[in-house]
Amino acid sequence: MIHRYDMVGCQVVRPSADGSHEFLQLLREPDDYLGGTWQSIRGRIEGNETAAQAALRELREEAGLVPVEFYRLAILETFFIPGSSAEKDIIWHCISFCAIVPPDAQVRLNAEHTDFRWIPRAEIDAHIMWASERPVVASLCRDILDNGPARPHLRLPIDAG
Repeated sequence: MIHRYDMVGCQVVRPSADGSHEFLQLLREPDDYLGGTWQSIRGRIEGNETAAQAALRELREEAGLVPVEFYRLAILETFFIPGSSAEKDIIWHCISFCAIVPPDAQVRLNAEHTDFRWIPRAEIDAHIMWASERPVVASLCRDILDNGPARPHLRLPIDAG
């Protein structure tokens, strides 16, 4: 069994017209890993990057976005990927972030994705593919979007990337 810590996830949120929020999901390119599924932004930490730098880079690369506010989340997403006869099983501990973008932010997809959609906060749980991602989004809503007591302590500088 291998434990890995070199992946980040970035939930992208924008204010909505009704005073709530919407979450961004990207459609994976059909011939890529998990092709044809709607996902949040994810990627690996490269070289000497910090986790925050990797999340901001992935946000720019996958969606062409720069946040107006950026937060680390107080929860890790942990998931299992079964190995094969040639590879060991992997338990991945994914560091999670929240990027808040303006309501009029223009998404520019890279070649990994073919489409995007904004999901209202009230509906996001039903659109999350992975059970391990639901507690991350619930924590984000409580701590960041609902102005929980930890919010100011979770905020990161945007120039972390």
